[in-house]
Amino acid sequence: MENKKSNFSEWYNEIIEISGLSDKRYPIKGMNVWMPYGLKAMQNIDRTIRESVDSRNFQEVQFPVLITRDQLSVEFEHVKGFEKEVFWVTRGGMEPLDVEMALRPTSEAAMYGMYSLWIRSHADLPLRLYQIVNVYRYETKHTRSFIRIREIHFFEAHTAHDTYEDAERQMHQYMEIWGEISSRLCLPFEVHQRPDWDKFPGARYTLAFDTLLPGGRSLQVGTIHQYGTNFSKTYDIKYLKDDGEHEYANQTTFGLSERLLAAVIGIHGDDHGLIFPPDVAPTQVVVVPIPSKKVDTGAFAKEIQQTLLSQGFRCTIDDRENYTPGFKYNDWEMRGVPMRIEIGEREVNSGTAVLVSRHDRKKTKVPIGEVAEWTSTILQGVKDTLTERAGKYFGENKHHIGKLDDLAKAEGFVIAGWCGDQECASKIEERYEFGTLGISPDDTEEKKCIVCGKPGRNGTFSRSY
Repeated sequence: MENKKSNFSEWYNEIIEISGLSDKRYPIKGMNVWMPYGLKAMQNIDRTIRESVDSRNFQEVQFPVLITRDQLSVEFEHVKGFEKEVFWVTRGGMEPLDVEMALRPTSEAAMYGMYSLWIRSHADLPLRLYQIVNVYRYETKHTRSFIRIREIHFFEAHTAHDTYEDAERQMHQYMEIWGEISSRLCLPFEVHQRPDWDKFPGARYTLAFDTLLPGGRSLQVGTIHQYGTNFSKTYDIKYLKDDGEHEYANQTTFGLSERLLAAVIGIHGDDHGLIFPPDVAPTQVVVVPIPSKKVDTGAFAKEIQQTLLSQGFRCTIDDRENYTPGFKYNDWEMRGVPMRIEIGEREVNSGTAVLVSRHDRKKTKVPIGEVAEWTSTILQGVKDTLTERAGKYFGENKHHIGKLDDLAKAEGFVIAGWCGDQECASKIEERYEFGTLGISPDDTEEKKCIVCGKPGRNGTFSRSY
């Protein structure tokens, strides 16, 4: 396996292939096959998302994948942002369609026509809906599994509110939800308000969650958008107020994709393979019985498995024949299982088990009656260590600079004075290939732009995926 630090790109591609997360050999570029192990990891991420939004009274829906050109064309600015990326369906069977249809690039156009039917009065608000579906973008750049693809596993929440102030409260709640999700995935991040030319088409403003992968490139892992009444005016989403007047609803959205899995893979893995946070791991604990002619290690392993399953842990037994224990240890380490349990003749005779944590390979021998308790402790230790390691790398790769030439040797997140003008941002990108992530909403300190010298604020720049 490639060394992660010296060649992250090759390491990333190799670990996805050998761990069986995805197969990119499907004959349509950028539309990869989710393999069972990768799909289960993504489903566990979906579960953490659902738990966070469901607890805040969001309701799950599922809209059709096809959107007519007329639906998309209602909002010109929105279409302008996606038209070059849309897959168009122009024929049904052998007959040309009267109306062209698009595979959804996102779902505003599909959902908001229905919102205009569902929302009638103040009592219908706030409306909080979400779906987890596939969206489609005709990506023309170099594709990369889970990062830049054409069929995207996507969570999108869409809300409607009676006032802009309530929509702003929803934006703050999105931050709370994202905080919970990122904590469970052990992902560090920064929030950046995207510049106007890079915000979501039709949004009043966009906030993005950016993390940092090995090699120093940033990865956008989520976005939230404040629409105000921009979409409701276009799609005629009105509600009846108590005074008998009609008012346009204020709207927000929140989007996450399978880039979350990419971030988990890239940030937490090492030269031995994946390391899954316990909340993501398809298998949290693997029990490996070591064959013995004197005792039944397999039966002992099954007792441990049943105990852990009853306590809610995702636990499996590796009783494959014709494979040595050493091969199995390496195989499960490569697949990122947070903890394994070794059961040999000595463990059976002494009523103990050897617990091995993936992140540091430390072995702990415990009485059989304490396995469940120790499993909780070790899995929490895995989570704490992954969070600490990721945060350390993240902090060490944020750099403040005072002049433009400093970008020549910079990597990671670079923070510098910026006036906010696109012209200055373009000069930075053209000369040093650092894109503009935007400004931190909480950083109000005045700074001089490193390009033009005009007053501004701290902007964040990076090379990104």
